[in-house]
Amino acid sequence: MADAETIRRTVRAVYDRIAVTNDTGCGCDCACGSDTAAPSEAGGSSLRLGYSREELESLPVGADLGLGCGNPQAIAGLKPGETVLDLGSGAGIDCFLAARQVTSTGRVIGVDMSASMVARARENAVTMDLGHVEFRLGEIEHLPVADSSVDVIISNCVINLSPDKPAVLREAFRVLKHGGRLAISDVVALGVLPPEVRDDMELLGSCVSGAATVPELTALLSSIGFIEVRIDTADPSRESNREWAPGATVEDYLISATIQARKP
Repeated sequence: MADAETIRRTVRAVYDRIAVTNDTGCGCDCACGSDTAAPSEAGGSSLRLGYSREELESLPVGADLGLGCGNPQAIAGLKPGETVLDLGSGAGIDCFLAARQVTSTGRVIGVDMSASMVARARENAVTMDLGHVEFRLGEIEHLPVADSSVDVIISNCVINLSPDKPAVLREAFRVLKHGGRLAISDVVALGVLPPEVRDDMELLGSCVSGAATVPELTALLSSIGFIEVRIDTADPSRESNREWAPGATVEDYLISATIQARKP
C-alpha cells in the first residue's frame, strides 16, 4: 500500500479535478456509472441513494456532483438549532440540505481537503444566501474545529478515502459535544481486500481500495469511546455495486453502509 502522504495527494488531485471539470468519469464516483457533467445526471445518482427530487431541486447548480454512496440525512435526525459538521463536504450538497433542517438558529460546517471543492462550495453558499453555513479547508484527520462544539457529524463516502481512519474517528470524538452523534454513509469491505484491489491507487479515488470491514470499524469506534455503535449494510444489487469501478469486480468485496454512534 502507498504511504499516507501519497494517498492524500492522489485523493486531493482527483477531487480538485472533479471540482474544476464536473467530470467524475467512471473511476471517482461511488454512486455513478456515468459522467455527471450535468446537474440532472448527477441528480439521477442521488435519487437512487434516497435524496428526494424536492431536495435536489432546492440546491444550486453544481452542488450535487453525484459523489455519494448513501444519504446521511436519512439517519441524522437533525433538529433546529443544532451544529452539524460534514466531513469531506465537497461542493456542499449535504451541508445545504442540513442547513434547511437546523434552520437559521443552527450552524453547518463543511470541511474538505480540496481547495477547489471548498471554493466551489463557498460560491454555492453565496448563491443560496446561507449565513449559517461555512466551508473550511482542512484534512479530516486534523479537523479545524474546536473541541466539544458539534452536535452531529455527517459524512458521505469519504472516511474510506483516509489512510488514517483512527485519526479521523478520534478527531470526530474530540469535536463532538457529549451526547453528540455520528451519522455516516460509507462503503465497507466484505472481507480482506485482495492485493490487486487494495494497492490500486485509481480504485482508492473510487472509494474502493480504502474500505474497512464492519468488525474493524466497530472495534475502532468502541476503542475510541463511542457507544451505541451501529453499522447497517445495504443490500443493493451486484449490478449497482459494479458501477463503482466498472471492470474491477468490486461487487465481490464492497457494500454500502450506514454508520451510527454516540459520544457519551
